[in-house]
Parts: sequence; C-alpha cells; structure tokens
Amino acid sequence: RCKNLSVSFWNSYWMLPSDVCGMNCFWEAAFRYDYMKTHPSEKMHLAVVACGERLEETVTMLRSAIIFSIRPLHFHIFAEDQLHESFKNILDDFPYEGRVNYTLYPITFPTESAAEWKKLFKPCASQRLFLPLILKNVDSLLYVDTDILFLRPVDDIWSFLGKFNSTQIAAMAPEHEEPRIGWYNRFARHPYYGVTGINSGVMLMNMTRIRRKYFKNDMTPVRLQWGEILMPLLKKYKLNITWGDQDLLNIMFFHNPESLYVFPCQWNYRPDHCIYGSNCKAAEEEGIFILHGNRGVYHDDKQPTFRAVYEAIRNYSFGDDLVHSLLQPLELELQKTMHTYCGRVYKVFIKQLTKSVRDLYARRSKG
Repeated sequence: RCKNLSVSFWNSYWMLPSDVCGMNCFWEAAFRYDYMKTHPSEKMHLAVVACGERLEETVTMLRSAIIFSIRPLHFHIFAEDQLHESFKNILDDFPYEGRVNYTLYPITFPTESAAEWKKLFKPCASQRLFLPLILKNVDSLLYVDTDILFLRPVDDIWSFLGKFNSTQIAAMAPEHEEPRIGWYNRFARHPYYGVTGINSGVMLMNMTRIRRKYFKNDMTPVRLQWGEILMPLLKKYKLNITWGDQDLLNIMFFHNPESLYVFPCQWNYRPDHCIYGSNCKAAEEEGIFILHGNRGVYHDDKQPTFRAVYEAIRNYSFGDDLVHSLLQPLELELQKTMHTYCGRVYKVFIKQLTKSVRDLYARRSKG
C-alpha cells in the first residue's frame, strides 16, 4: 500500500519536521478512512456570516474546510445582497467533486428589532444568534467566523457532537487560558461562563436541542426558549456588553452551564494564545487544529505568523501538491517570523497541518 504513494510525497515526508508524526499516524489515518467508508454519516453543515470586506477572507476559510474534510459539506453562507453574486461566481468554480454544496442567504433579523441587532458589535455579527430559528430543518451546525482556518478535517470537530451528554446543546472554547490576561474576569460588567468566559468564533451546535430547550435566566423565574430570551437579554444588558452577541452567549451559558461542552484551546487558537507568551499547552503538544485570526491579523503586519498561514491557504490551488505548494513554502515563511512571540512557537502552526497532509495522502493511496 505504501508503494501507491507518489515518490515526491515520500521524499518530502522525510524533509518535514520529524517530531510531528511517524508511520503510526499514516496507518491511523488509513484506518480512520476505512472506518468512514464503512460507517457513512450525515452531511456536515457549516455556517458563516459575511458582511463588508469579508469576501476573500470567507472564501479562504471555505477553501481550508474543503482541502482536508472527508464527509460531504454543506455551506450556509449569510451575506449582504451585494456579495451574493461574487460568492456564487467563486464557489461555482471550485472543484467540489460532488462533495460540497452551498446555500446563500440574505442577512435577516426580527423585523421589529432589525436595526438594533444589526448594529450590535460588528455589522451582521449577531446574525449567528438567529441561526437555530432560520435553519429550522438543520439538526446540527458548525458556525465559524470568517477569520477561521481549518488545519485538520472538519470531520474531527464535527465528531464532538457524539460526545455531548444529554444536557449539552453547544460547544465553544474558552476566551482565555490564562486568567491574568483574561478580559471577562478583569473587565466584564455582566455574568460570563466559567473562569475566563467563552469565545463564540467557533461554535458547534445541536440546533434541535437548542430549539427545544427552556433556559434559566435572571429576568424571570419562568424558563424561556431560544427565540424568547434573546431580545429581553439585549434590553437588560445592552449598556453593559462590549463584545455584542458573544457577551449574550456568555450570559446564557453562565445561567445554564450544564448545556455547554468546552473545547480545548487548539480548536480555537487566537493571537492571545501566543502574543504574551505561549499559553495553549495542548497546541504545543498536538499543534493548532483551528486557527482564528481575530483582530485583523491576517491583513496587517502585527502578527506575521498568522498572516503567513492565511496567505499560504489563500494562494494554494486545488489539485497542486500540498507538500511542495503549501507546506514547504509555509514553513520557510514561518521561520522568518521568529522575532515575534508567536513566531518563536511557529512549529505549533505547522504541526497539525503537516499531519493533515499526510492523512490526506494516506486516504488517497487507499482509493
């Protein structure tokens, strides 16, 4: 079976960092591919909200999801009307191979409060709060911000749905690992989940459970459903929230902590995990699984490590050799960032990506 792999891949395999993964990873990937073939599952649903100048960033995120994922994907893209044609022209030109579908939606909020929701935090950001009410026929959904990059298959984060206990309805990662630099525990003027709050840039949802649940709250002794609780929460806390809809989610899960499954930090790795020194130990051990370039770091020179990964995926052409066209050029660029705090741990940015490429070649070698 090993002989079915291209010679160029094996030559490149040994040129890549040796501490990332060995042959065990190769056979682990092959076994997982066999399992996927014999245990077919439902299509994975991924949602994103794009407004303003977020077209390129969103497309790059979608590209990263397509490259490594195993099961079929359905993208639910909520975008301003003027972006729809551009999305359609770009996505229709992607080599989906029958594995990817998409649906474009307008930005919509409840009629009586649309203006208030749209101006909350960033334009259109609070659209994510209404996904369970809009996508009524979708059972489960992975929502991500436009500045997300998948460095391993979407299948792997999707599998957390099977780890939810009977009370959990959603999964998110902590806002911070280190309380000394945490925002919520130092500055928040409202309730928040756990020690440092949660970040809603990557949010896995069992939407059927969300629609059925009655939420405890601090506004009334009566429990409220998702569609009933959002506006009262906004009215009560709108003068006290800084991060908009993310703050509202923190308030909701503060009162309903049993409903949240918490991801480790490598599933939502942000500049805060390295700009003050490395503080995501799981990423140091296993690499970054999902990169979150908030603060606009993909588009300025403040965090060149994040920008290097973004540009490598943006510039990759489907069908090109991933080792020579993505991994090797990226590692060279990352080595140039070692003068920054994040650059000092640049290997965490490529560790999982390298393994994902190896896994992909292993799957291809088997069929």
